[in-house]
Amino acid sequence: MITRFVCQNCGASAPKWLGKCPGCGEYNTMVEEVIETKSRQVLRKSEVVNPLPLSEIPYRKETRTGVGIGELDRVLGGGFVKGSLVLLGGDPGIGKSTLMLQISGMMARAGKKILYVNGEESAYQMRMRSERLGMGVQGISVLTVTQLDSIIESASAYEPDLMVIDSIQTIYTSRLSSSPGSVAQVRECGGALMRFAKEKGVTTVLIGHVTKYGVIAGPKTLEHMVDAVLYFEGDSNQQYRIIRAIKNRFGSTNEIGIFEMTASGIKEVINPSYLFMSDATYSGSVTVAVIEGSRPLLVEVQALTSPTFYNFPQRVATGIDYKRLSMLLAVLERRAGIGVYGFDCFVNAVGGIKVLETSNDLGIMLAIASSVKDVAIDKETVVVGEVGLGGEVRSVYGILPRLKEAEKMGFTRAIVPKKNAHQNSMKMKILGVADVKEAIRLTLKK
Repeated sequence: MITRFVCQNCGASAPKWLGKCPGCGEYNTMVEEVIETKSRQVLRKSEVVNPLPLSEIPYRKETRTGVGIGELDRVLGGGFVKGSLVLLGGDPGIGKSTLMLQISGMMARAGKKILYVNGEESAYQMRMRSERLGMGVQGISVLTVTQLDSIIESASAYEPDLMVIDSIQTIYTSRLSSSPGSVAQVRECGGALMRFAKEKGVTTVLIGHVTKYGVIAGPKTLEHMVDAVLYFEGDSNQQYRIIRAIKNRFGSTNEIGIFEMTASGIKEVINPSYLFMSDATYSGSVTVAVIEGSRPLLVEVQALTSPTFYNFPQRVATGIDYKRLSMLLAVLERRAGIGVYGFDCFVNAVGGIKVLETSNDLGIMLAIASSVKDVAIDKETVVVGEVGLGGEVRSVYGILPRLKEAEKMGFTRAIVPKKNAHQNSMKMKILGVADVKEAIRLTLKK
């Protein structure tokens, strides 16, 4: 077997590892690849494979298996698809192993055969974790090996319904000389496990860590070959977690699942809107209605402004797009007459959620204006609307489910774009605004 090193950026190759690519000049981009050696035997002619018309391919609906957690089933599109390869990524210690062990226990109680390949913990540690979570252990088989061929042979003999690899950074193949966790090992092992999952019809979940170096050598290397990519978001020091579907060949890529980390494991949050709102009334706080996938959510956006003591005012955004915040501040200064250039501005989406859609523009601007004027906005008011560079409030999609969610949560007034204000079926008071000035005039009355 012969190997070479290839640059991930420009494709330049070298017979040995180099710290700096000779082609593009970037550092730490050379990865090991296997070169297939030609046999001395005479090569046979390749077989001619005739293309098959798409209409003649038999169609069958995919077989799904529910995991027993409604929030995760929502993200997956209804459950695991038989023979699919799923990547679950996240920071170390955020709860990936705990979640997969709970799922394994639920599916085992439903009569499924589970094979849990653990390359980071011993079998005794897994038993301790299962006892701490208070879950049953019947139907779960544990394999504590890290050699790829041994894993595939054992899984072929056991024939599980679900196989969990914890984690892909610990698995290695002897065909490569690089250490486990390297780009070459992760890519080679991921490809072999993908072929196994498809050929044997075994649903396989790969757990991958996202660290400073794992962004390159970990899950990012596998995203193109797996069927679904799920990312665990949140701070390991906080109580709540979010699972977001980045890629899903069998469902939507916009769904999120909200979970709570407790002493007895991870639990789903049935009504997540309660997590992102506060009952307190103070300046700089606005409730916005966003849509994540098919689910409307109410999120509290907080803004704090204070006179700056620097040559350049600070702009800090948590859960909000920083560049979008800079644009909204310019519109607020120029079109609405709210002076913000002399203030440090801090904007935060409560609960650790990322609010990235443009329908929260108006809410962010009203929160900043509320903080500058030190006037609180009525806590029973929800705000929806996209803001253009001219200060106009533009219409948004899905206004009806947003308002229904707000009405269900007890809100009595909504500030929406004028084009979206024709909702006669709502009991709450709906006020349509054409620009930011009008919205500020309606909400910031002393």
